[in-house]
Amino acid sequence: MHHTREHHSLLADAERRLLVGIARRLPDAMTSDQLSALALAAMLAAGPTVAVIGRTPWAAAAFIGLLAVNWFGDSLDGTLARVRNRQRPRYGFYVDHVIDLAGTAALVTGIAASGLMTPWIGFALLAAYLIVAAESYLATHSASVFRMSFAGIGPTELRLILAAGAVKAAVDPSVTIFGHEMLLFDVGGIVAIVGLLAAFVVSATRNTIDLYRAEPLPPATQRHTTEDAGKTLVLRACAE
Repeated sequence: MHHTREHHSLLADAERRLLVGIARRLPDAMTSDQLSALALAAMLAAGPTVAVIGRTPWAAAAFIGLLAVNWFGDSLDGTLARVRNRQRPRYGFYVDHVIDLAGTAALVTGIAASGLMTPWIGFALLAAYLIVAAESYLATHSASVFRMSFAGIGPTELRLILAAGAVKAAVDPSVTIFGHEMLLFDVGGIVAIVGLLAAFVVSATRNTIDLYRAEPLPPATQRHTTEDAGKTLVLRACAE
């Protein structure tokens, strides 16, 4: 799948240089598939780990470590393929995003089961993520553009926010908002849901307008000609 990747997060440029430097130093035995598997394993483990932070505060350190391992595998698999000129665009796109879907589902389920977030907020967050993911995959197929960030926030920034939230939740899972005590992860989840839905509306509107302009309706006479040609082909097929 040939498409343009747009990544304009706050850390994108610095991260890109770092990843290329790391990829060039990795041993030849290390492959993109191994890095993808590492990313998936780390995120699948992060779900149960975050689920026990409320009862076992030291699990926050393990959770942060798993986020770092996930970043290493998820960010480097594609970079390594490009540095070594061993890209498999369709395979890489498919596998990478299947892993993202499975990993995110495991992570959000763990947060929802942790007691650090009200479960319905957790599953509303997962639903919002899936809506945005589906729209981005449709846009990649239809418009050949895959956007990896919104309002300066991309996957790496989200991992850093999650890491900071885990440390805060291990110490005190509550925050005071306008005089009301709320769970920190509830506040973060609501903000994330609003942000994801805003990203969906903006992206869907932009892509719809771009595709509408790229594929204008044919003139009425051309439509009638096409319809007549189609009817002729049908009649010929029936006659045969």
